[in-house]
Amino acid sequence: MIDTIRNYFQFPFVQNALIVGVLIALCSSLLGVTLVLKRFSFIGDGLSHVAFGAMAIAAILHLSDNLLFVMPVTVLSAVLLLKTGQNTRIKGDAAIAMISVGALAIGYLLMSMFSTSTNLSGDVCSTLFGSTSILTLTRGEVWLCAALSIVVMVIFALFYNKIFAVTFDEDFARAGGIRVEAYNLLIAVIIAVIIVLAMNLVGSLLISALIIFPAMSAMRLFKSFRSVTVFSAVLSVSSALIGLMTAIVAGTPVGSTIVAVDIGAFLICMIIARFRTGSAG
Repeated sequence: MIDTIRNYFQFPFVQNALIVGVLIALCSSLLGVTLVLKRFSFIGDGLSHVAFGAMAIAAILHLSDNLLFVMPVTVLSAVLLLKTGQNTRIKGDAAIAMISVGALAIGYLLMSMFSTSTNLSGDVCSTLFGSTSILTLTRGEVWLCAALSIVVMVIFALFYNKIFAVTFDEDFARAGGIRVEAYNLLIAVIIAVIIVLAMNLVGSLLISALIIFPAMSAMRLFKSFRSVTVFSAVLSVSSALIGLMTAIVAGTPVGSTIVAVDIGAFLICMIIARFRTGSAG
């Protein structure tokens, strides 16, 4: 098994997939902790469905680079979702449900009406649950993912204290002079970027798992925001590496395999936390 994995590492397509997988997993875990603590974790689910709808439109228009269309649409939807969620008549969870279901339905409707593909069900399934496109990445796509991931990580590092304050107590942060609305908007935009990048890796329906599971696992074992964030990042990257290599060697779907590893890690963290509690008692 070790020799097989070592041989796979020699192929450029495997190297590209691992680089992109690690970067996406790292970025997802950083903001995942904030989304879970703010009880807004399903924003990832809503925006992933928006990205599916945008990708469907891009496919119908035969755009050579659908990222140039999908990225702006998803970012604008993140802004709209945040603004709508602040509306007293439409609460955050209702806004997410409306945009999520609407985008998913319209995307599938447009694909079924205008798609020229002979395998519509296969195209939809690949977009929703991930495809082998992660193994056919070009160097240009890898560099683009790396650049955007670095931007995300730099922004998170620069505004770490502000994000920390906004995550735990918006009223206190506002009283301290922090522009809460602006930082909430920044978080939403970053999540939108991560989701678009992650669609090739795990598919639109599984992106939320990539964001939520590492954060929830870390919260079982640690209490401080910094410790949870660091452990979540380490766990997310480790799960992505294990899932990718397992999928490549065993021939299983990449996205589903990574999520399965994340679920396994979460169960292990729960068992450890329960054992700790029992020992302390």
